[in-house]
Amino acid sequence: MPTILIVDDNPAISEALSLLLELDGHHCHCCLTPEDALATLEQHEIALVVQDMNFTADTTSGEEGRALFHALRAKQPDLPIILLTAWTDLAMAVELVKSGAADYLGKPWDDAKLRLTVNNLLELGQLRRAERARQYQQQAQQDQLARFDLCGTLFTSPAMTQLLATATRVAPSELPVLITGPNGAGKEKIAEIVQANSPLRDKPFIKVNVGALPPELMEAELFGAEAGAYTGANKVRIGRFEAADGGTLFLDEMGNLPLSGQIKLLRVLQTGEFERLGSHQTRKVSVRVISATNADLPAEIAAGRFREDLYYRLNVVQLALPPLNERPEEILPLAEHFLNGRAELCDDARKALLGHTWPGNVRELKNAIDRAALLCQQQRIRKADLALSDTTVAPRLPSELDQDSITAALARHGGVMARAARTLGVSRQQLYRRMEKLEMVR
Repeated sequence: MPTILIVDDNPAISEALSLLLELDGHHCHCCLTPEDALATLEQHEIALVVQDMNFTADTTSGEEGRALFHALRAKQPDLPIILLTAWTDLAMAVELVKSGAADYLGKPWDDAKLRLTVNNLLELGQLRRAERARQYQQQAQQDQLARFDLCGTLFTSPAMTQLLATATRVAPSELPVLITGPNGAGKEKIAEIVQANSPLRDKPFIKVNVGALPPELMEAELFGAEAGAYTGANKVRIGRFEAADGGTLFLDEMGNLPLSGQIKLLRVLQTGEFERLGSHQTRKVSVRVISATNADLPAEIAAGRFREDLYYRLNVVQLALPPLNERPEEILPLAEHFLNGRAELCDDARKALLGHTWPGNVRELKNAIDRAALLCQQQRIRKADLALSDTTVAPRLPSELDQDSITAALARHGGVMARAARTLGVSRQQLYRRMEKLEMVR
């Protein structure tokens, strides 16, 4: 149960406020002087303060309230404080709101507005605490990840932090790993991280883009071929599985493997055995397989183009890589990383980078930055230098906002609704209504 501190030199006002706020289940401490209020703050866990601006008879300057406000904020910078003011204190109340006060209400106050304001601020306090806990957990994960070889990967988003934590956790095992995600998102980099942190880091690491292999040569590429096995095969060809023996084989664009190759791959995964094309001699290898695809393999299974048993054999551990537009906090750091000091991003270029949908993901971002760095003038990259398409992120409707995005925006802006709403592309009123719809406020 949250505890509210009420500070007013008039006992009748304190009692009225206490009775009003207790209707919503809040516990209240009432103090008549600033000194008592500061002592109470030391002794109890206070979630919110409602304070008057004057505490001495015949005093209307508001200076006592100003001093109490700053003393409370000095002890607890994040403590939400509602100011109760007479009309003569209005200018000072506005000044203190700019300094961090949560809100101000005139006397006599509106009961409904006061209850709504208090409940909203308490809910936001809970959201901020949850966000801080999430950030603490993410920082702890990032600190742990610093012990691993991340192959130069730059990451800041919670999604990538969690993905890399999972990748480094499964790396020491010999289990097959399936990396899913759109083209250009960095699936090969994730495979490299798994390999770099595995016991096989010093063993062969063979990469095969299955999607780039001609179908008629795919089996020969993967499993090898004897001389004369097909037209043009003048000598024995060592397949990728043999080359990767004792190490790791990375199969990219796995969804493009034909059914005949899928059967042989399933057998290798189950037994380690295969035959070269044109040979009856069974060979045996020990290979860890990491595969990647941008295809919807369950849909391919339903269409009869991918074997279900192979899917479950490959998908022992799945690492789902989110597209770049789902981790927008990484766009500018990645852009600066790719620039590597070659040029400076102007404000309009930064805005354009954040507004673009990035259908080509990290690969498209790198290409755009490399091109702009080459073509820009005076080492200053402007929006025009990026040559991005007109495709931008469409403004979100309030109904599209979820609790996680609202929580993150509020935490980023210290619970200030107006700033959070601006970041989310909605009005303050729309944000309040959406929060009520999601039961984030009562």
